[in-house]
Amino acid sequence: MREKQESGSVPVPAEFMSAQSAIVGLRGKDLLTTVRSLAVHGLRQPLHSARHLVAFGGQLGKVLLGDTLHQPNPQDARFQDPSWRLNPFYRRTLQAYLAWQKQLLAWIDESNLDCDDRARARFLVALLSDAVAPSNSLINPLALKELFNTGGISLLNGVRHLLEDLVHNGGMPSQVNKTAFEIGRNLATTQGAVVFRNEVLELIQYKPLGERQYAKPLLIVPPQINKYYIFDLSPEKSFVQYALKNNLQVFVISWRNPDAQHREWGLSTYVEALDQAIEVSREITGSRSVNLAGACAGGLTVAALLGHLQVRRQLRKVSSVTYLVSLL
Repeated sequence: MREKQESGSVPVPAEFMSAQSAIVGLRGKDLLTTVRSLAVHGLRQPLHSARHLVAFGGQLGKVLLGDTLHQPNPQDARFQDPSWRLNPFYRRTLQAYLAWQKQLLAWIDESNLDCDDRARARFLVALLSDAVAPSNSLINPLALKELFNTGGISLLNGVRHLLEDLVHNGGMPSQVNKTAFEIGRNLATTQGAVVFRNEVLELIQYKPLGERQYAKPLLIVPPQINKYYIFDLSPEKSFVQYALKNNLQVFVISWRNPDAQHREWGLSTYVEALDQAIEVSREITGSRSVNLAGACAGGLTVAALLGHLQVRRQLRKVSSVTYLVSLL
């Protein structure tokens, strides 16, 4: 359960608010819809907006006089440098920013928006306030220190990273080194082979580690938004190797990356493809049934398949099911 923030505290950056958005991305249409809802709200409740504007003006006046009205969230590492508290210019800059951010969120919380619109509005405001945070500018004391310490090299590196992100990462800041891992070298190193392929997936069978295995195979169904090797990261962090060492016959689904030509794919598409993979696993191993392990959206696909098999009176070909972080 998320801890309730103390009264008057400033929210953490948006990166802490929506990990899901980092995975599935943000749709411009949704953001524009939220902006439109906020604009309509502002026009329909001018007194509400004016009240918060006056409150912000009063706080801004106190900030200019040197008062410290707000403390940054302890989880927010952007303002940990002592200059934000000790230097008069930086302190006033930070206090003005926090006062503006707090009044925006208060304006939303005290509005007549419904719960869903209010949550979307808070997220949008968090994105906006994070984007214009003074820590993102060249006046950031840490950035200035690094600029002088490197003789300007840090600024050149920042420009280079910006250009690379614009060209290769859709304008989003890169968070990982994409060259650090290579499939077959230090990622997905367990020996296996593709034994079946259709338009939606590939079925990988792993090489047994012993002479004897259990008759019923284990078929792992990863989420469609992840690669299959989340179950085979490295020899030390591999569920696949753990299963093989325990004498299981292991198969795993590798989902195809869909593009625009596959826009008509739905849940039934994935269910049908998974059913075909089960048939191939049974045929290869000679087993009448398989054990399924579905993770996240893969678990949802498995659950839908079980309902389909029940209607067709074919549920007997699935011996057991394990759900991993699957919201049913």
